[in-house]
Amino acid sequence: MTLDHCKLLGRSGLRVSPLSLGAMTFGSDWGWAADGAEAHRIFDLYVDRGGNFVDASVNYTDGRAERLLGTFIGDKRERIVLATKFMMAREPGNPNSGGNHRLNMVRSVEQSLTQLGTDRIDLLYLHAWDMTTRPDEVMRALDDLVRSGKVLYLGNCNTPAWRVAQMQTLADIRSWSPFVALQIEYSLVERTVEHELLSAAAALDLGVLPWSPLGGGVLTGKYYLADVEDSKEATVSASRKGVIASSGHLNQRAIEIADEVRAVAEEANSTPSRVALAWTLANPAVVSPIIGARTLAQAEDDLGALDLVLTLEQLDRLNPISAPGPVFPGRFTQRPLVQQLIFGGAAVQRRD
Repeated sequence: MTLDHCKLLGRSGLRVSPLSLGAMTFGSDWGWAADGAEAHRIFDLYVDRGGNFVDASVNYTDGRAERLLGTFIGDKRERIVLATKFMMAREPGNPNSGGNHRLNMVRSVEQSLTQLGTDRIDLLYLHAWDMTTRPDEVMRALDDLVRSGKVLYLGNCNTPAWRVAQMQTLADIRSWSPFVALQIEYSLVERTVEHELLSAAAALDLGVLPWSPLGGGVLTGKYYLADVEDSKEATVSASRKGVIASSGHLNQRAIEIADEVRAVAEEANSTPSRVALAWTLANPAVVSPIIGARTLAQAEDDLGALDLVLTLEQLDRLNPISAPGPVFPGRFTQRPLVQQLIFGGAAVQRRD
């Protein structure tokens, strides 16, 4: 597979590369990402290989990421599907500088357009559910942005499956612009989304775009049990390890999964990063995992995942060690007694 082997994004006709380039690692303002020159080299590598899907947010590296992207894209604008997000607070002390409400949505979009130096956002995500704004306010305001031409397509990130379904249904009933994409954390160390969100995406015809497919870096194999750490810091750490620790992924179970990824990589004459990405790409629900490289070498390594196809035996080694535990009601309804009560012992074709 190559970067120009495009896939359709959810229910839309939009054609996107099978790996997306994430820009959260663009700009050294947070202390651990790529400086402007290295970020430019990473961007050029991705585009020169045929990539067309770039992912940002209004607040990544305090806006620096979008400003860099705006200069990198230049006359390539019509080749790039440019995605960004709104929700995160941008002004400390100002409660309306964050959230899903119309005021912040419009201000964020205007700021992103300025930072990116463009007249439109191809795909705008709600970055996370804020637990305060009514769904009808969000969906109507998003529809207004699409009708204005400032935004073309809509996506959702980091929102409970039931809320995504509610918002999508509301848009369909009222003929407002629907979501076409669902961006969620998904990797060998974060598979709980398989319980609800992946099924919701399939039912609602949303293209799945996993963020942090390398588990924040844990799956690259550079951390060991001695590195296990749990951070409760509320601010963005100045070190990449600190960021991973604050995400909760620098734990013993994740290290054990990473050890198996490393073993499979050695067997496949590949690298842990490529194995972790290839595992994510093997899921038919996945459209385009988002890679976030800090160096050109990391970007080269990640892109190599497109050439790796894991064997069934290798998948059978990775899947059990990383499988999430069952949750209700699936934990209950899959018990033999309950299956007997539901189907009376008959063999009945199931729906996904």
